[in-house]
Amino acid sequence: MDFITIVQILDSTIRLAVPLLLACLAGLFSERAGIFDIGLEGKMLAAAFMSGAVAYTTGQVWIGLLAGIGASLLLSGIHGLASITFRGNQLISGVAINFLAAGLSVVIAQDWFGQGGRTPNISGDARFNGITLPGADAIESTPFIGPIYEELLSGHTIIVYIAFLTVPLTWWILFKTRFGLRLRAVGENPAAVDTAGVSVVGLRYAAVGICGILTGLAGAYLATALQAGFVKDMTAGRGFIALAALIFAKWRPWYALSACLLFGFLQAVALRFQNIDLGLVELPVQFMDALPYILTVIILAGFVGKAIPPRAGGQPYVKER
Repeated sequence: MDFITIVQILDSTIRLAVPLLLACLAGLFSERAGIFDIGLEGKMLAAAFMSGAVAYTTGQVWIGLLAGIGASLLLSGIHGLASITFRGNQLISGVAINFLAAGLSVVIAQDWFGQGGRTPNISGDARFNGITLPGADAIESTPFIGPIYEELLSGHTIIVYIAFLTVPLTWWILFKTRFGLRLRAVGENPAAVDTAGVSVVGLRYAAVGICGILTGLAGAYLATALQAGFVKDMTAGRGFIALAALIFAKWRPWYALSACLLFGFLQAVALRFQNIDLGLVELPVQFMDALPYILTVIILAGFVGKAIPPRAGGQPYVKER
């Protein structure tokens, strides 16, 4: 394997890790506040559909991005209403959102465009294009440094850079601000937060809202940057892999980055090497496609250790009178 191939695999790793990272950080905010969210997959799917459909219709990718975030926020609001206001089962609410998004996205897409549950291909201003960093073209031919800067660091869409900047921002919000301290306290001991005169309901809705924005970004990235439009079930389990990465990271932002890059690398390898000949046996393409999901289970089962979620996670808060 030559150096250029390694750089290309790492470039694919970054692109494939971005939706996982955004969804993982979304789940981190929600679960740190005590709201488990299995509906990450459904919100990403709804955002992918709305962003792709609106971007194609209007020809403006930023309007599509806002539409995708709006769709994700709507589902987040439904999840918050069910689990916070009505104190319903958070897991059931998340599963219902997944089913709702999977069904409605295809039905609406078919009625809207009549192309079998997908949107037409988008291009031009309706899609996010790569950003060339300063000096990338000038050092393109420089050995080692050129390929790393020109292909690995430059040429990504703006959402990629936003996603990686979100990691230190998340760390700062959660661990260096009063809001973050209260958010983490709500996930551990909501009664103590309530006693201090801080609204538990308000903080949990804020966390669910942040979760909706980040999953909206993740879904919009899939339809308007990573691919050129929406197709049925295009999230392909990324929401569940993001949840696995969140557990693997033990609800910490920097560990979440490492976990998502790992899972992105597994997907990049699976896409790059469709068939691998081991001499006695050739690994089929189906095995390579399933490899990221298989290794996700293996890693969670054998390498995570004891991952302790927020103590009040999944538990509705009932204020004492």
